[in-house]
Amino acid sequence: MKRIHSLRFLFVLLAGLALAACTNLQEPAKKVLADVESAITATSADAEKYVPEQYAAVTQKLTDLKASFDKQDYKAVVAAGPGLIADAKALADAAAAKKSEVLEALNKQWTSFAADLPSAVAAIEARLATFKKTHKLPKGVTKDAVASATAGVTEVKSAWAEATAAFGAGNIQAAIDKAKAVKAKAEEISAKLGIGADAKAAG
Repeated sequence: MKRIHSLRFLFVLLAGLALAACTNLQEPAKKVLADVESAITATSADAEKYVPEQYAAVTQKLTDLKASFDKQDYKAVVAAGPGLIADAKALADAAAAKKSEVLEALNKQWTSFAADLPSAVAAIEARLATFKKTHKLPKGVTKDAVASATAGVTEVKSAWAEATAAFGAGNIQAAIDKAKAVKAKAEEISAKLGIGADAKAAG
């Protein structure tokens, strides 16, 4: 009987110690979880955009960590925390590198458009001025085509101004998209006016 009481006491003691240890780890685990979540959130916008697969993998680990915390497995949270913090840093570095690579490519595209499109527009305006001065149209160029081109070049210049403004505001992708539309329209007008390929926008 005495032995049974001793075993019960030992069981209660061990359970108490385990509960105390668990309670002692709750605050550290909570801090680890907060630090990990903060580190991932700080880079989430760029990471989700530029390295989505890596972002998904890291956020899944965070979800698993939260599940461990909810199960009061604080020891597992504390143990996994440093590794996940390292993953979050690696995620931030990867996102920054990819973003830099993408922006560099977009800037090269823009440089090409900025070099070629103004000269393409100038070629169109020069051709229209020639038609107006000589009152003669080359074979294959109609009056309707000239009228359409005159209106179109005004649209092209306005759209190019919008593209330039977007680039100046740091909206590089929007600027590139507008520049592509300008290029297509300029090429369409050039073809209607019989302007040679050497005068078309390139890039």
